[in-house]
Amino acid sequence: MSTGMAMLGGLVLFVFGVDLLARALREAGGDRLRDVLHRASANRIAGVGAGVGATIALDSSSVVIIMLVAIVDAGLIPFAHALPVVLGANIGTTFSSQLFAWNVDAFAPVPMAIGFLLGALARGEATKRWGSVLLGLGMVLFGLHLIGDAAAPLAKRPEVTAWLRRLESPWLGVLAGAAVTVAIQSSSATLGIVIALAGGGLITLPAGVAIMLGAEIGTCADTLVAVAGRSRAAVRVGLFHLLFNIASVLLGVALVEALASFGRATANNTGQQIANAHVLFNVAGALVMLPFVRTAARALDAILPERATA
Repeated sequence: MSTGMAMLGGLVLFVFGVDLLARALREAGGDRLRDVLHRASANRIAGVGAGVGATIALDSSSVVIIMLVAIVDAGLIPFAHALPVVLGANIGTTFSSQLFAWNVDAFAPVPMAIGFLLGALARGEATKRWGSVLLGLGMVLFGLHLIGDAAAPLAKRPEVTAWLRRLESPWLGVLAGAAVTVAIQSSSATLGIVIALAGGGLITLPAGVAIMLGAEIGTCADTLVAVAGRSRAAVRVGLFHLLFNIASVLLGVALVEALASFGRATANNTGQQIANAHVLFNVAGALVMLPFVRTAARALDAILPERATA
């Protein structure tokens, strides 16, 4: 019971921190990033770079893609120009998993304290917003720290480890990752929890990779909600995100052991191995797809043509 309560408290703090961080970052720089996405989308390489940068800055690939949907829906850019930015957003989301794997959660009280003081004492609205960013970041890291500490004793319970080991079956892991991501509405949050549990010996590398793959599908839920009722061009952006992620995950399931081997070759602890496998998966997928975005755009035009006008 005490372990469950501690994990629940850490999870609530973590999810609340993710939401606070995302809202604060949007308020601090959302308009400027929207302009950057608009300007950079005409060039494929610049579009990928803009997607990476915006996702790191906003800590959410879903928010970046939803911004793109709004830009395309408004007719500001052709939907085909948005596709490289989607690929860049997928790469940018790996920054969070690296951050979580660096074990910086021990210093979580520092940004929490600075953010709280800025929010309480600063007079300027801009400074207060950045205080909220620091407070949200600290809460995310501290929540992960609590989850990891609470879960540590469970590693000694064979029934718990046996159940979690079942997630090494790729499709069970994918299903679990997708379900958790849809529930908490953040693939970064899912990876953060997985990395925290891996640090305590509860999640194995193959299971962590499988859950990571599922999170890539679960993160499409927000995009699909965002395109409801939008123009055909905007819907095509959401459809590209979904189909690309599904196709890459199907390939990833076949290559789970290769991704795990890359993780083992590049790091010693399981959490960092999962984060490194996440980087390889998303970067490789984006690079493979980038030369074919125009072909994909034509295919989506054929699948979802413009409505006939009377």
